[in-house]
Amino acid sequence: MGSNGNGRHHRWKISFYHRSNSAPKTPPKEFLCPISGLLMFDPVVVSSGQTFESVSVQVCRDLGFTPHFEDGSTPDFTAVIPNLAMKTTILNWCDSTGTQHPPVPDYNSIQNIVHSKMKSSDRPESSSSKLAPVIRFSERELLKGVTENPPVILSHAATELNHRVNHFYSSSSEESVVVAPSSPLTPLPLATRPACYSYSTSSSSSAEIIDAEALAQQNPTTSSPEEEELLRKMRSNDIVAQEEGVITLRKLTRAKEDTRVSLCSPGLLSVLKPLIASRYSVVQTNAVASLVNLSLEKPNKVLIVRSGIVPLLIDVLKSGSDESQEHAAGALFSLALDDGNKVAIGALGALQPLMHTLRARSERTRDDSALALYHLTLIQSNRVKLVKLNAVPPLVTMLRSNDSVSRILLILCNLAACIEGRSAILDASGVSILVSMLRESELHSEGTREKCVAALFALAHGSMRFKGLAKEARAVEVLREVEERGSQSAREKAKKILQMLKVREKEEVR
Repeated sequence: MGSNGNGRHHRWKISFYHRSNSAPKTPPKEFLCPISGLLMFDPVVVSSGQTFESVSVQVCRDLGFTPHFEDGSTPDFTAVIPNLAMKTTILNWCDSTGTQHPPVPDYNSIQNIVHSKMKSSDRPESSSSKLAPVIRFSERELLKGVTENPPVILSHAATELNHRVNHFYSSSSEESVVVAPSSPLTPLPLATRPACYSYSTSSSSSAEIIDAEALAQQNPTTSSPEEEELLRKMRSNDIVAQEEGVITLRKLTRAKEDTRVSLCSPGLLSVLKPLIASRYSVVQTNAVASLVNLSLEKPNKVLIVRSGIVPLLIDVLKSGSDESQEHAAGALFSLALDDGNKVAIGALGALQPLMHTLRARSERTRDDSALALYHLTLIQSNRVKLVKLNAVPPLVTMLRSNDSVSRILLILCNLAACIEGRSAILDASGVSILVSMLRESELHSEGTREKCVAALFALAHGSMRFKGLAKEARAVEVLREVEERGSQSAREKAKKILQMLKVREKEEVR
């Protein structure tokens, strides 16, 4: 039968269909080596945070060549770390699009490309600028993150901060991050201001405040004498001058949005970095607080990560005073709001320190650490990293003992969106704990109960174990109560979970 006319026609149609869907796909820019322009076979992260093909890095090292990119930056090839997450992502993309896996790069071919770039870098600016579009960086990659950092030895800060209203669910927030349509299992938009934002030191005089406000009125497009004096103080080796500089900068950066944008330059950030690592508490605390203020503006977020400040903030989280930890957690939360920074912050090692500061004494540190983790785990690579750090068991335990329960639930909802996360949450008795939280309705707010249902809804997807664990926890009766009395969102999710449980029960009977 396979040799008759219909059979031949059928085979021809299949072949035609295959050819029409095998057209080469254009890879995302972040999958291409910025030097060679080729799909990366062995992506590596260099000391300055960018990702390159390892052979490209080796060739640049051998030739003693450092490329200069369009934004004026230069990579640091001192250290090289395999970017396994990027490699896996590239291979998955190749498999899903039918693209051939990238071959091992030829050293001589890459060498020829680098030689041509070396020649173009010696040409007049007008010539080399034509080549600039060839060298591109993905803002989803590490950009310009890692620098060699001096040791940070911190003592407790002397400054005081005044409390403000928490805007976790503020409808008037200037910008909010809404879960992408591709991640339907994670609930609710969040406010974007760190809890430690916009505080001035109690020791600041009114004269200093007037001076800072006057400086804020300067033309943001020009470098005023006041700004030069500010930078001079911050560069000084005199600690008193440094204190005056960062206190003024802290007040100045909370004055106006356009001032925060105009001041956030590579020059100022380079001056700020050693002050964040200062051993003097007042200097260090106000430097990190100034960074929080600068990070509030969207144009500044990627620039700050590119400057190499993230490792310094991580050091503050690990060994800083309570007050400096508040600001460091707030800064990482604010920076993590930009999608282009999420991979960088996770790859640079922020996840584990943020997990540690979820248990900090300061409520603001706990809240901002949780919000930073929530936004970072909106992307798959950070979810997997956090699971591999064995973060799920302590997160589930915190549902019973941590006052940031609402935020912890959001992190767990994100983790439940990946297979590894779902498995780890189920292993950690997550279903029984979530059901018991729903049962204790008088102890939790409606928002917390809604997130409990959202977490159960995420766990129910693609998990054959969920039904048995839900049955053990007597989840059906609780979910029926939610379906009758919960919020609209909770009712809808509870109904869907009950339907899934019912369908699986019918399948088992068959």
